[in-house]
Amino acid sequence: MRTLVIVSHPDIQGSGSQQFLKESLPTTNDVTFHHLEACYPDGVIDIRAEQRLLREHDRIIFQFPFYWYSSPAMLKQWQDEVLTESFAFGSYGKALAGKSFGLVVVIGNRESEYQAGGREGYSFSSLTLPFQAMANKVGMQFLKPLGIFQFQYMDEAAKQQLLIRYQQYLVLADIDSLKEREEWLMQALAATSLTTLPEGSEFIIQAAIEQISQARLELDELHLYLEGM
Repeated sequence: MRTLVIVSHPDIQGSGSQQFLKESLPTTNDVTFHHLEACYPDGVIDIRAEQRLLREHDRIIFQFPFYWYSSPAMLKQWQDEVLTESFAFGSYGKALAGKSFGLVVVIGNRESEYQAGGREGYSFSSLTLPFQAMANKVGMQFLKPLGIFQFQYMDEAAKQQLLIRYQQYLVLADIDSLKEREEWLMQALAATSLTTLPEGSEFIIQAAIEQISQARLELDELHLYLEGM
């Protein structure tokens, strides 16, 4: 699976959250980072090039800061100009049908404020409905959005958890599958460079891999038992 991360941010160099996400990208050729404002500083979008990128990838991600409950202007312009009839929708517009589509949204407020009775008054999920409608229009599968709330207050442990969630969101076929997340974590642990870790770390990593494997076996056995009841 190839993933295209379409980023819109007018000052990406000055954004700590966007720099963190860029540095957290999986080290694989299957993930493409595509910053619109850097590619088109004059605001003139190469529509054919953008449509070609979309055709070449299986998962499309919009990544942006939440500006007035939506995306920055450049991403809206991109939608208006690139997602044309006969390409993205209409009788002959099937180029995006069957692909998956997700959102990575950076939000300055607390998550608890985005709910009925909260300061914002609406849930984060409800505010993404226009993007869900877009995905439905062009035949893409809409993934649960990845909301990043108050990045500026995250400690190192929270940032490490975010790194894992972010990478999994980009590369896992089923982001809700516990089994896929476990397999991804075991592969990541096995690929960890021991040269940058303290002496003896290899035993800790191996123990963690074994614990995850054992837990998976127990879950599989429980599943088989429940199926047989």
